[in-house]
Amino acid sequence: MALNYISAAEAASLIKHGYNIGLSGFTPAGTAKAVTAELAKIAEAEHAKGNPFQIGIFTGASTGDSCDGVLSRVKAIRYRAPYTTNSDFRKAVNNGEIAYNDIHLSQMAQEVRYGFMGKVNVAIIEACEVTPDGKIYLTAAGGIAPTVCRLADQIIVELNAAHSKNAMGLHDVYEPLDPPCRREIPIYKPSDRIGLPYIQVDPKKIVGVVETNWPDEARSFAAADPLTDKIGQNVADFLAADMKRGIIPPTFLPLQSGVGNIANAVLGALGRDKTIPPFEMYTEVIQNSVIGLIREGRVKFGSACSLTVTNDCLEGIYQDMDFFRDKLVLRPSEISNSPEVVRRLGVISINTAIEADIYGNVNSTHIGGTKMMNGIGGSGDFTRNAISPSSLVRPLPRKVKSRLSCRWFRTWTTRSMTSTSSSPNKVWPTSAARVRKNVHKPSSKTVSIRTTRTYCGIT
Repeated sequence: MALNYISAAEAASLIKHGYNIGLSGFTPAGTAKAVTAELAKIAEAEHAKGNPFQIGIFTGASTGDSCDGVLSRVKAIRYRAPYTTNSDFRKAVNNGEIAYNDIHLSQMAQEVRYGFMGKVNVAIIEACEVTPDGKIYLTAAGGIAPTVCRLADQIIVELNAAHSKNAMGLHDVYEPLDPPCRREIPIYKPSDRIGLPYIQVDPKKIVGVVETNWPDEARSFAAADPLTDKIGQNVADFLAADMKRGIIPPTFLPLQSGVGNIANAVLGALGRDKTIPPFEMYTEVIQNSVIGLIREGRVKFGSACSLTVTNDCLEGIYQDMDFFRDKLVLRPSEISNSPEVVRRLGVISINTAIEADIYGNVNSTHIGGTKMMNGIGGSGDFTRNAISPSSLVRPLPRKVKSRLSCRWFRTWTTRSMTSTSSSPNKVWPTSAARVRKNVHKPSSKTVSIRTTRTYCGIT
């Protein structure tokens, strides 16, 4: 079957008011760009005529400004899940203009499969190659692409020349069966491959291929400073001490690290600590720092959902794919973030948070309990199931930094849960049994499940 090559504008015209679209990508890496940018123009034109035009969006995680940003600014998003970092989208959610579902990233694909979020009308997938028989080779991220491709009525492929065809073979595409037929995910070490290097779809569903040359809307992070360096060194010293005490085996354990300059500082400190042997990573996002550690031999293997790296770093990976091919794998987010696999491998989890206390309570999603920041992301997937979870509080504003010091605490929580009231200053502790029976005090917000065995870095 011959592929139908069309323009981004023609592809966008296939999407109608009320549709739900599923997107490839995880962070700005690997996400669709050209079609969503044209879709924003359509929405703006329809609104100018007095016509409604809004869509639902299902993604693996955040996207770039060419999706979340432009569509938010023209008020084209009716509903979106699960995670985003775009400031315009955040403002719209907090103003009540967009229905937003903040869920764990490992759950997104299965929630869509179960039908809880409605029908997937169109999937827009970025690829480095697509074949007439329906093989779609993804670019820099896995996300929920396999699921939305299978469920969508129509598929639009953005064939992006900014991504080298050397990326073919980088992915391990696998979807678990749904209950009651689900089996264990057969990953027993980070380097295990269990799926295909491409998404296989019915070629009749591919209604158009849009040729683009649009680099990922990647961003670099701030350079290290004394505070982040100190936090990173504290974490490295803490883990090294646990290894010496026998809590962590002498071979070390797979590491998961969140996104940002603090995560980079932690990885840098671990890489410099020669008492820690070369280690593997089972994580959701790989940043520039991890690529550097792979080149240096400090990281033996990296399993992730996304290559969230700068464009020059990504180009370097593509050029050196003979070196990286047996050292990197990209998976769908429900596999990279699978609680089952995280617990089986004994992953050491390191994530940043908005707030933390010395009792192990961590807030990663809302400011003051009312204003959405970015969403919980994958921090809950890893923190609750890791052998050694850590939460690193982001640096405070400059005016209060001088009054606080960087400290490290090991904390142990109980089996209790907390129900947060719509009143910001009232909480009711209750037992896990009562929460399961749903007889705790009613809340107009969310129920926050507290983490057990948490280590908190306080700045």
